[in-house]
Amino acid sequence: MKPGPRVIGAGRALLDLLLPPLDAAGTPAITGGLPGEAWSRIVFLEAPVCDGCGAPYDYDPGPCVRCAACMARPRAFDRARAACLYDEHSRDLVLKLKHADRTDLAPVLARWLLRAGRDLLADAELIVPVPLHRWRLLSRRYNQAAEVARPLGALAGLPVLPDALARVRRTESQGGKSAGGRRRNVAGAFVVPPGRRDRIAGRRVLLVDDVLTTGATAHACARALKAAGAAAVDLAVIAKVRAAADTTI
Repeated sequence: MKPGPRVIGAGRALLDLLLPPLDAAGTPAITGGLPGEAWSRIVFLEAPVCDGCGAPYDYDPGPCVRCAACMARPRAFDRARAACLYDEHSRDLVLKLKHADRTDLAPVLARWLLRAGRDLLADAELIVPVPLHRWRLLSRRYNQAAEVARPLGALAGLPVLPDALARVRRTESQGGKSAGGRRRNVAGAFVVPPGRRDRIAGRRVLLVDDVLTTGATAHACARALKAAGAAAVDLAVIAKVRAAADTTI
């Protein structure tokens, strides 16, 4: 029987105490198995960014200004921040966490979110990861968003509720779908279970996910959280896909 990701992660942590982690080329890595050259290529997102989706601006338009896309199509989540751009340099790291049992990367990525989402964390009262459907969780054996949310909660001193949201409908992959197709695909897919509503009502929630593309999944999750009484829902993601209008207001 193949060991679970937590067992694998614990084994890697033990080895890291004895030997420095190596990157794919066999040389010591800076952090989380990420070689220095790869680290330098990641585009970390710094202020100024759009308050609504975290897209970078070429210049500072002032506080709380939203890009044209956010003003044209408001989402159910209130604000969003991303640690880095999702491109050819960050994609491999995200996919390793998501599909290759690399849960040992989660604490590193949580520190990225701590930095990128510090203003959101200052207002948050609890952290909720975007859930997987139970059948996908069974096949993958872990939820990558929850794996990052746990160390983020520990770093920020906030409670993490990994079961505050349930994915009640098995959806198709969002890959390859248009923005409208993505919204239809996840519409009504998330609910707050009755036993968790008292933990959500009146609270400011920080929703955690891996990648922000059109925001359809986060929008559906935020709608479910607000339907359960959440006072506000902000979003923190590891990476954001760059849209055509991301550098303009």
